[in-house]
Order: sequence, then C-alpha cells, then structure tokens
Amino acid sequence: MAGHGEPCAGPGVWNQTEPEPAAARLLSLCFLKTAGVWVPPMYLWVLGPIHLLYIHRHDKGYVQMSRLFKAKMVLGFALVILCTSSVSVTLWRIQQGTPQALEFLIHPTVWLTTMSFAVFLIHAERKKGVQASGLLFGYWLLCFLFPATSATQQASQGDFQSDPFRHLSPYLYLSLVMAQFALSCLADQPPLFPKRPPQANPCPKAGASFPSKAMFWWVSGLVWKGYRRPLGPKDLWSLGSENSSEELVSQLEKEWTRNRSATQRHTKATAFKRKGSRDKEAPEMETLLPQQQGERGPLLRAIWQVGRSTFLLGTLSLIVSDVFRFTVPKLLSLFLEFIGDPNSPAWKGYLLAVLMFLSACLQTLFEQQHMYRLKVLQMRLRTAITGLVYRKVLVLSSSSRKSSAVGDVVNLVSVDVQRLTESITYLNGLWLPLIWIVVCFVYLWQLLGPSALTAIAVFMSLLPLNFFITKRRNHHQEEQMRQKDCRARLTSCILRNVRTVKCHGWEGAFLDRVLRIRAQELGALKTSSLLFSVSLVSFQVSTFLVALVVFAVHTLVAEENAMDAEKAFVTLTVLNILNKAQAFLPFSIHSVVQARVSFDRLAAFLSLEEIDPGAVDSSPSRCAAGEDCIRIQDGTFTWSQESAPCLHRINLTVPQGCLLAVVGPVGAGKSSLLSALLGELSKVEGSVSIQGPVAYVPQEAWVQNMSVVDNVCFGQELDALWLETVLEACALWPDVDGFPAGVHTRTGEQGMKLSGGQKQRLSLARAVYRKAAVYLLDDPLAALDAHVGQHVFNQVIGPDGLLQGTKQNPRPVPRTPEALLQVGGLRADQRGSSQSLRRTALPQRPRQGFPWMILRGHDGPKERTARNMAG
Repeated sequence: MAGHGEPCAGPGVWNQTEPEPAAARLLSLCFLKTAGVWVPPMYLWVLGPIHLLYIHRHDKGYVQMSRLFKAKMVLGFALVILCTSSVSVTLWRIQQGTPQALEFLIHPTVWLTTMSFAVFLIHAERKKGVQASGLLFGYWLLCFLFPATSATQQASQGDFQSDPFRHLSPYLYLSLVMAQFALSCLADQPPLFPKRPPQANPCPKAGASFPSKAMFWWVSGLVWKGYRRPLGPKDLWSLGSENSSEELVSQLEKEWTRNRSATQRHTKATAFKRKGSRDKEAPEMETLLPQQQGERGPLLRAIWQVGRSTFLLGTLSLIVSDVFRFTVPKLLSLFLEFIGDPNSPAWKGYLLAVLMFLSACLQTLFEQQHMYRLKVLQMRLRTAITGLVYRKVLVLSSSSRKSSAVGDVVNLVSVDVQRLTESITYLNGLWLPLIWIVVCFVYLWQLLGPSALTAIAVFMSLLPLNFFITKRRNHHQEEQMRQKDCRARLTSCILRNVRTVKCHGWEGAFLDRVLRIRAQELGALKTSSLLFSVSLVSFQVSTFLVALVVFAVHTLVAEENAMDAEKAFVTLTVLNILNKAQAFLPFSIHSVVQARVSFDRLAAFLSLEEIDPGAVDSSPSRCAAGEDCIRIQDGTFTWSQESAPCLHRINLTVPQGCLLAVVGPVGAGKSSLLSALLGELSKVEGSVSIQGPVAYVPQEAWVQNMSVVDNVCFGQELDALWLETVLEACALWPDVDGFPAGVHTRTGEQGMKLSGGQKQRLSLARAVYRKAAVYLLDDPLAALDAHVGQHVFNQVIGPDGLLQGTKQNPRPVPRTPEALLQVGGLRADQRGSSQSLRRTALPQRPRQGFPWMILRGHDGPKERTARNMAG
C-alpha cells in the first residue's frame, strides 16, 4: 500500500511545449506511487493461481505449525487489519461529507484483497509441505521496494500535520512488510509425514531457504568440505527419487509407448480411410505412409512431456534475465541525462546507480538459474534416453538385430545421446537472439534515427550465406555419422574375431579398411567444421561492420548529428548485447543441426520392430502335477515378417515332470523351436503357453564382466549352501579353486578369462541356481569334454541330477520335484509337421553341430515364491 501525496494530474502534466527529461518522468512521485500500488498485486494475482496448482500436484505432506508459521500469520493478519482500517477511514470520511479522491478507496481495497490472498497462500503452502516460498519472497520484496521509494519522497516533502493517518500508515505498513520479508528468508521445518521415505544423507537443497536456493548457498558446505580434504562416497548426498534412473527411464518409456501407440492408431485409421476411398492407390499409400509419418514425432512429444516443466522454468528465468539485460542501457541513458541536467536532485543519481547495480546482479542471478535448470534437465534426459535405448536392445526382434549392430548402439549412447542433450542449452538460442536483435535495433533507432537502418542491411546481406551453410552442414553431419557407424561396426567385428585375423595375417588389410573409413569420416567432419568457422566469422565480422556503418552514416548524413556522450556510450552498450546475440546464434544453429541428425537416428532405432510380448502366453504360477507345462498348438513361426516361416504347424505338449530331448540334423529348427518358446520368433498362427518361471541356457554362453558368484546368482539373494551344491554339480569347483580370488574372481569382458567349457558350465549353473519351473537347454554339453559332460549330465540333468531331486542324490536340494520322464527324440503326438525338422527349414541361420536340447518341466513346493526371470 503506497503512500499518498499530490494527485497524478495537473496543468504541468499536459504541458508539452517543453519536453520533460525521461529521468524526471520515470522517477516522479506519481509514477513510483502508481507502480508501488499496482505491481505487487498484479504479480501475486497472476502467479498465485499457477503456484497453487503446482503445489497441489506436488503435495509433499503438511508441515506442522511452527513458530515461523505463526509469526507469518500474525503479521499477515496485522496487514489485513491495516488495509481494512484504511478502507474504513476513507468510507467514514465520505460519510462525513469530506471529499475524497477515488484512489483513496480503490487502492486500499485492492491491497486488502491481495493481503488476504497472501495469508491464504501461507496457509496453503504449509498444508502442501512447502518449506520456503519463492513466490511470497518476491511478493514481499516488491511490497517493500516500490512503496519505500515513494514514502521516502513523500517524507522529504513534509506536510505531516495535514493528514497524520495517511502519513503514519505507510511507515507502519513498511515495518510489517519488512518483517514479513525477513521471515520469508527463512525455511520452515520438513513435512511431518513426507510422501517419500526419508533418505540417509539427503540433499540440503530440499530444506534450504529461498535465498539459499537462488544463490546456491546450500552447496557451499560440500565445496568447503572438498576444499579441506578429498571427498569420498560417504560425503556425497543421496540421489533423490526424481533424479533416479529407475523413475526417469520409466517416465520416458511410458510417454514414448503411449505416443507411439497413438501415432500408430492414427496412421492405421488414415490408411483405412484412404483405402476405402482409393482402392487402386491403396498399395502405394501403405508404402508411403510410414515415410510421410516420420519417426521423430512420438519421441519428441515424449521428451517434451517429461521435461517441459523444467525447460519452461529455465526459459522463464532466461527471459527475466534478458529483461534486466536490456534495462541496463535504459538506466545508463537515464543516468547520462541526469548528469547533463544540473537541476536534478542528487537522490535520483544514487537511485539510478543502485538500480544499474541491482539490474546487473539480477541478470546474472536469473541467467545462472537458467543454466542450472537446463543442466539438470540434460542429465535427466541423458539418463532416460540411455536407459530407453538399453531397454530397446533387450526387446529387439531378430530382423531388427540384424540391422543394428553393437557399434551402432555404442554410437547412439556415446555420441547421439550426448549431442541431443547438449542441444537443450541452445534451443532458446534459436529465437531469443532474434528478439535481442530487434530490441537492439529499436534502441539504435531511438538513439540514431534512420541511420540504424543500415544495420538491418548488413544483417540481411549475411542471412542467405548462413542459410546455405546450415543446409550444407546438415548434409555433412549425416555423412559423418554414417561413416562413424561403419567404423564402429567394423572395429567391433575385428575385436570379436581378433584371433582369426591374427592367424591369417589380415591385420594390414583390416587396418587399411578402418583407416579408409576414418578418412572419409574426418573429411566430412573437416568440411562441417570449416563451414561452421565461416558462419562464426561472418557473425563476428557483422558486429564490427554494423558499428562502423552506423557511426559513419550517422555522422556523415547530416551536420547536426553530433555524437554526444549519451549516444556513444549507450550505442556501444547496445552493440555489445548485439555482439552476444550474434555469437550465440551460430552456436545454437550448429548444436541444433547436430542434434537433429542424432535425434533422427535415435527415433529410427527406437522405432525398430520388437518381439511380440503376446507371442507366448506365460504364467508365473507353476503347473500342478499331471498338467502340461509347455503347449504349442498349430504353431507357425518366422524369424522376420519378410522371410518365409521356419517352423510350420508345430504341435507340442510337455507335461509336468517330463524330460524331453529334441534331436535332429543341422538346420532342422531345434534352436528355432526354443526361440519360439522364448517369444523371440514372430508367431504367424497358433498358440504357445508356458506355466511357471523359465530358465534358459543358450548355445553360446553369455557371461557378464562380474565375479563368478555374481554371474551365478545374477541378482538373486546369495544362498551359500545352494551355491556350493550348484557349483559342485556343474563341475566348477576344481576351476574355482584354481582362480586367484575363488568365487569372487572376475570373469573379464565377455568372459575372456574363462575357457569355452567354463563359460558354458557357468551359464548352466546360473540356470540351475534360478530354481525355475521350466528349463530350456540349447546344447548345454557341446563345449565340454567327455568326462566333464558325463559328470554334468549325471549331476544336473540325469535321473540323479539336481533337476530331478530323487532320493539317491546325497546333496541337499531345497526342492523335491516330481519324477522325470526322459524321452529320446519326439513322440508321435509331439512331432507335428515333418517340414519343421527339415535341413532347409532355416537357410538364413548359421550351420551348427548336432545339438540336443532338453525341454524339462517340474514343480516345486507351493510355499516357495515363483521367480519369473530367465537364467
């Protein structure tokens, strides 16, 4: 509530014969009083409802009534009473017949409603668990700054005895607001019952005050601790759930799946409508629709829905920073006017100097908040997109895996994701520098008049060059990424087959191929960098050209256009801002061009065909005795939608407790049958059902770069007795005893420290340790010696093995499944079509030996928890 003085109207206001200086207009008592009355209420009523909606959606649990909250409420009600008294005094004087200006009634009424709303916000924030309010901090600051300036001017004029109430109420109001502002700089206690469980070493940002968050004081403790001694893992704060990879990847995957499904439904509906109207053009339309649809739309919408709130807050901080950036030249112009006017009071000079200092500080403050929020968003998006790529790798179909090698995935994670996340910082650089340039031209027009038009001509002459450079750089960026993929794919292939390369002496030939691809990649990178350098030089030179042309034209066109101090200093300040805009724009274009190429590659990879989750009807519950654990009815399967089916009309039933061995020649379809049971093949027709958790041992053993015990347990809890039994049955104890660290010895990348037989037995031990209901073994003894294979068969697979659990087994087995029925080959009712076992059933599959596969189902005790995780 501002102080009241002389009315904002009079003969001098409308006297335009002599123009009044801008400093006098902007720093007049009338202007400051009007701003002090209307700016704080508008601020609160615009941002208050948005803040209420935000805290309602992000409820953290209520905060218990504390002394800080009670003090805020007492001061708030005191302000409400003060505003009510101002309204009452004005109404009482009107009733007494004393004429009152209309503003004496409107202004206190507006402040009464605004103060009531502020008190309601204090209570609402406590109910939603807000410990420090940035909204109310800004409101109390505005309520103090504007009225304090006008009240100071009014006090300097005197005339206290004419209206003591209206002179005392502003000072009482300022005292209460100053107390509220001091309390808003403190943080309340944490919520009594938080929505999320408390952490052991939480980040202090959650309980920091608003000034601490704005100035990043909450991180000073960690910085000081790191200055005194090296930081350790215990010194770092716990990661919040909003920054955990589990939550971030799940959110992005959920939005990506939803948007992709919606896009596919829309595409199918459009294709159906066009097919009904144009039957002749339907084949062509079905072919062109996926190309017209584009693959970047669903991913772009998913990323936007996940990170839009953080990005918009960062953008708002940058806009506010730019407002203060352009306030500095205007304040400098006012200050130079003040210096040229000897009749101006001294307090205006002090006020302008303080405002210029505060504007520069606030510009830096909001700019750093912008950078902080976008850096946090970058890390979150990088984590989420990387996790989404890794999850996509696990569900790719066989045809998709052929088109995306390991090197492609490595480039996506290491290069494309990095470029995409780095472009977040430069997205606002595509449109904000254009606004900067327009505002700078307006400033130059006000200072120099028509001479500023020459700057537009300089910029317009450089635009076609930069558009051409951007288009060519986009082409070279795509070429560079293609060559990078080829090089990574070839290097990965060489490393996987390095023994064969060395045995045949092919090092030189493959080195030449890698260097040739590398040379093409470097050529594209060199051309793109040269084009970027030309674009950067053109923008840097344009700043110098603008200053040279503008000053030359302004001084040469007319003799009265003399360069005074105001024009020179303010023009140089504006050109400095223009220089930053010109330097920021090419970097933004460069980053966005790279990000677009990477974004298209990521969208294309994430849109690859996946395995059908409904191909196999799997149930986590174990089947009862006498029921079929595995059932295939009239199943026809194919490796890809484009290829012919590899398994035709398969009918297979495996009852509980049955041991089934499938034997056949090379290429008969034995591994394809297991892949069909795992859901990796595309099901053309028929049905597949499996009861209970499944453990799978592949033909080529898969070992992680972990210790032996971690590879066997594979995320399960360690059962030392059962682990010892499994290692002994799989003939791994003699090997483990020879390892340097025993069961804690690391196996190396892809099990490079182990032999082929050791890796195969380790893979089998992982499946046995799983205690699954159904075991799918693809040639588990192929890489083993004869005596070792006999031991593993007797101890694991045979009638006395762990998977049988008969009484003759002397080792402690925690499960006692039913007896097994061993079958050599396929029974008549299990064979299905004879075409499924032909040698030519899978011409695209590599030739293999004569593996024999075991499909086995059994049931364990009902009190054990079913685990649905592949071994």
